[in-house]
Amino acid sequence: MTERMIQAGDAQLCAEAFGSPDDPAILLIGGAAASMDYWEDEFCSRLAGEGRFVIRYDLRDTGRSTGYPAGSPGYTGADLVTDALAVLDGYGITAAHLYGISMGAGIAQTLGVLHPERVLSLTLQSTSPAGPGGPDRPDLPPMSPQLAELFASEAPPPDWSDRDAAVEAMIEGLRPFDGALPPDLAEERAVVTRMYDRTADVAASQTNHWILEGGELDRGRLAEITAPTLVLHGTADPLLPFPHGEALAREIPGARLVALEGMGHQYPPRAVWDTVATEIVAHTAP
Repeated sequence: MTERMIQAGDAQLCAEAFGSPDDPAILLIGGAAASMDYWEDEFCSRLAGEGRFVIRYDLRDTGRSTGYPAGSPGYTGADLVTDALAVLDGYGITAAHLYGISMGAGIAQTLGVLHPERVLSLTLQSTSPAGPGGPDRPDLPPMSPQLAELFASEAPPPDWSDRDAAVEAMIEGLRPFDGALPPDLAEERAVVTRMYDRTADVAASQTNHWILEGGELDRGRLAEITAPTLVLHGTADPLLPFPHGEALAREIPGARLVALEGMGHQYPPRAVWDTVATEIVAHTAP
């Protein structure tokens, strides 16, 4: 595994690959405010061991990729979409299987519509055809009251320059997104600490993705997706409850939905790795 820096417009993106470049490529696209460290080494190696060339990368404002002042991202949501293409170009890959989580799955959906020639298949986890439900989307259930309260809170952020305090705050911030599966706190701490140590401006990483403009895909365009699509969704997702996954699978032609029992809105915990890896390997088979 060797990190490399890839030019994407005016930004540099840090990426890392597992496995042989002669194997089918899977590009992992992360969620908001998360560096590529959340795609755990062992998980990536497991997919690579099944004959896949697995690429993960730091989104802008995370890890070693280009950062911007907290509260003033110098890019849009549309730039995050084209960044994924830049990563593929950096590895000389014409088309790849895309596996996105949450915001990353939104990016993957957009790529499936706007750049179908670059997409061999889609795996969309913990996402929705239209974002959080509410009065304007009565067909989609809203987030949990606990999360709604969290997003409405005006509590001051921690001192992001204080390593211990920041790590504790980020770990505590994961709890409202949990499902029914107990978290591995030691594993979480290792991932969050690694992210903190690799990210130049943690305040920006925890702020800027939430205030981006542009890049949203119109719900009606999901029907244009032609790539084979696998939808993975936790049955205990508090942000985008399970009916969001069901709706997404209905609206993408031919999509297949796999329920991840007890999982919340999170990167796949170890408890579901067997299911996730088996499904992805089958879905991305040549």
